[in-house]
Amino acid sequence: MADIAFINGRFLPWQDATVSIDDRGFQFGDAVYEVIRTYRGIPFKLGAHLDRLDRSASELALPQPYTRTQWRQWIEHGISLAGYQDAKIYIQVTRGVAPRDHSFPSQSRPTVVMTIREFHALPTETRLTGVMACTREDLRWGRCDIKSVNLLANVLAREEAKKAGVFETILIRDGLVMEGAISNVMVVQGGVIITAPEGPRILSGVTRTVVLELAKEEEGFMIEQRFIPIDTLYRADEVFLTGTTLEVLGVVQIDGKVIGSGRPGPITKSLAARWAMLTG
Repeated sequence: MADIAFINGRFLPWQDATVSIDDRGFQFGDAVYEVIRTYRGIPFKLGAHLDRLDRSASELALPQPYTRTQWRQWIEHGISLAGYQDAKIYIQVTRGVAPRDHSFPSQSRPTVVMTIREFHALPTETRLTGVMACTREDLRWGRCDIKSVNLLANVLAREEAKKAGVFETILIRDGLVMEGAISNVMVVQGGVIITAPEGPRILSGVTRTVVLELAKEEEGFMIEQRFIPIDTLYRADEVFLTGTTLEVLGVVQIDGKVIGSGRPGPITKSLAARWAMLTG
């Protein structure tokens, strides 16, 4: 088993996996990406991830270099080469190599980078006890729904969490909860699951979509997609995060304020168990 690198249709040794300094992904962040998790060697919800990759590329007028069938073939071959049962697949597509100019080049070929690494899940104890979070102002650009590599605001937010000794930073805009730096945020109040609606102010996660489907169709919980004030966040019965690498993860303290009982709540635990059944 080994970590795998792929560039523009070639699997190659990790140390040889390089791109040009003139690549627009490096120069401008002119690129989109996806992160996909495998369970028992099978990529989870691959179609949904490729759909989002298509959408992000389309929103930036960035040509897709491969067909859906080709993407699947490259990904499956990479998983086979890596040999990991639990892997994290990172895909990045840039506008390609061109002389540095802000406007689109008249001619360029997209650069494709893919890496496949072993995935290490969060410790069981972390899931049982839940995590802490802090809040910070949302400094991101106006099209958060595009999964672009422009992640500096997220990087700064994650550094704030690190400095605060907590797991995640929850982003607040105009006093309202958006999402986490690396996650979507869901709040439980009076048995109702509330989360920010899809649109340009959040990146709607694949895991978010699946969890909402499980909550509504399998568990019968009520769901409201609307923005909530930060005060409501603090007073919530439960708060949990969703994400490709996080799955369903309870939040028990935010900005030093205890959420609910101070332990992952019953709805959080129910959805985490349902997720485990779906992927186990």
